[in-house]
Amino acid sequence: MNVPNLLTMSRFVLIPVFLVLYFKDHTIAALLTLLLAGFTDFLDGYIARRSGQVTVTGSMLDPLADKLTMLSVILALLIKSVLPLGAFVAMAFRELGMIVGSAIFYFRGFKTVPANGVGKATTIIYYLAITLLFLELPGGVPVLWAGIVLSFLASFIYFMKFKKLNEVSRG
Repeated sequence: MNVPNLLTMSRFVLIPVFLVLYFKDHTIAALLTLLLAGFTDFLDGYIARRSGQVTVTGSMLDPLADKLTMLSVILALLIKSVLPLGAFVAMAFRELGMIVGSAIFYFRGFKTVPANGVGKATTIIYYLAITLLFLELPGGVPVLWAGIVLSFLASFIYFMKFKKLNEVSRG
């Protein structure tokens, strides 16, 4: 297992750490744990691309770690009544849809498309919104809704690229 994959795997470990801290009302420690997970997400991709260590395993586990992390965060925020139900439903629908869709496409032998710039911008906006929500600063929910809209745009772009890539490779 290479360094980028180890960093990805660390995000799976950080999910329960985040949840325990958050539900024991250690909000700042939980936020720092989440930000550490976000940093490892950036770092694993950077190292993998820079050093030629991109693997099929990493390509599958990295987005799964991202989606499970985000699902954990939004569920925790919903449970503590910090996140509006509508925002939770929209985000959960998209994240679960991406997990299920990716698994189906992978097992059917379709090629995957790397994350696009809109998707990366969405992640940054989500982390900004979550930070605002955790610190109880104004603007967290509107910023989150902007991220949700952007996430659906990113999914649409991803789907169009996926469709084009797989039409060419199967045609």
